[in-house]
This record gives sequence, structure tokens and C-alpha cells, in this order.
Amino acid sequence: MNTSTQAMTPEAFERALRAKGAYYHIHHPYHIAMHNGQATREQIQGWVANRFYYQTSIPLKDAAIMANCPDPQTRRKWVQRILDHDGHEGSEGGIEAWLRLGEAVGLTREMLLSEKMVLPGVRFAVDAYVNFARRAVWQEAACSSLTELFAPEIHQSRLDSWPQHYQWIEAEGYGYFRGRLGQARRDVEHGLQLALDYFKTAEQQQRMLSILQFKLDILWSMLDAMSMAYELHRPPYHTVTDQIAWHHERLL
Repeated sequence: MNTSTQAMTPEAFERALRAKGAYYHIHHPYHIAMHNGQATREQIQGWVANRFYYQTSIPLKDAAIMANCPDPQTRRKWVQRILDHDGHEGSEGGIEAWLRLGEAVGLTREMLLSEKMVLPGVRFAVDAYVNFARRAVWQEAACSSLTELFAPEIHQSRLDSWPQHYQWIEAEGYGYFRGRLGQARRDVEHGLQLALDYFKTAEQQQRMLSILQFKLDILWSMLDAMSMAYELHRPPYHTVTDQIAWHHERLL
């Protein structure tokens, strides 16, 4: 990481942001196992159910950013992210597409919507992201989304490997990943320009790199929690019960 007191040029700053891809959750052992066809049905279902909590929280995060943003031009662009997930006339939206992914891996819509399978570690990580967006300067909250720099690769990797390795997953469930390929690239263009325009000084640039690392930490921590539950078979309270004992509703 650049610790110089001199601000980076826009080109160098973009390179520093993109270099954070080395810590993207595509490199987590859980994701590597899914990509290589080594994940069990339980591990795939657990990932889909827990990731659904993240998906349903993204519009809340984006609405928080818009609530703090006084610039109409930015809001007009940013609102598209909410529509991408919640849907609008002529488009079912990403949340509905994820529910169909859940059905494709053998989960019911009711189970996903109940949030009963959401692990505490996943819930805490996602809630931290939403709460950051509520409290932060809107430019900082907006640019925390720049893990989108690395998202097209992860969506494409699932489209390339999952149909080959997991033939039991119904093909219509992959609609979410296909839809996000173009949306993520569009969002990257807007978010990256915001970062280059706003984070000008060395101090600001280092803060942005820390914010991006914070978001990467969230994504990585989610998979850590899933690894404990579905790989090591040590979900919360496993030493005292084999039942789901943790809370499974939004308390914030």
C-alpha cells in the first residue's frame, strides 16, 4: 500500500484500487471449492441462503447512500441500482432472480425469505456494511461498492463452472449471474469515476483504500462463517444443540 504523503495520480490510484482484487472473496477456499466442483449440496445451499441476506440488504445500503446524497444527478444514476435488485415494470429484479436460484438448488422461497438459515457471522457482517452506508459521507459509502471492480469475473466463473460440476442445479437458476455481468460493469464505471473525482489527497486516497478493504473484509468474513458451519460442521452453538438456536430476524 502506498503510504506516501504525496497524492497518487488518478491512474496510480485506480491501479491501487484494482490491486485490492488480490483480497477478493473469489480467492477464499470456500469459493474455490465451489468453483472446482468440490462443494457439497449442503454447502451450495448454505451459500445461496446466506448470500440472499446480502442481496436483500443491498437496496437498503443504496437507499441509505441516496438519503445522504444532495446531488440529483448522482441520485438519478444511483437509483438504478435499487431498481436492479428490487425490480420494476418489465424487469423482475435481482432479488427475485436470487429466489429462483434458491429454488434451483432445492430451497424453498419461504425458507429464504424467513432468513432462518442466515448465520450470525453473515448477518453481523452485512449489517455492518448497511450501517456504514447510513453513517458515512455519501461519497465514501458509494465508493465502498467498488468491489464491483472484481465482480464480473466471479459471476462469469460461476456460469462457466457450476453447470459443469453441479448438474443437479436447475439451469434457470443462473439468471442472476447472467444479469449482473452487464450491470456490474456499468456500476463500476460510475463508482470508479466518483472515487477518482472525490478522493484527491493522499489522506483521502488512503482512506478510500481502507474503506475498500473493509468491504473486502465483509465478503471474506461471510465465507469464513459459512466454512465453520458447512465445511467444519461447527455452526453456532454446535456444542450444546443440533438445532438452529440463533436469532433469525432483523433487529435493526
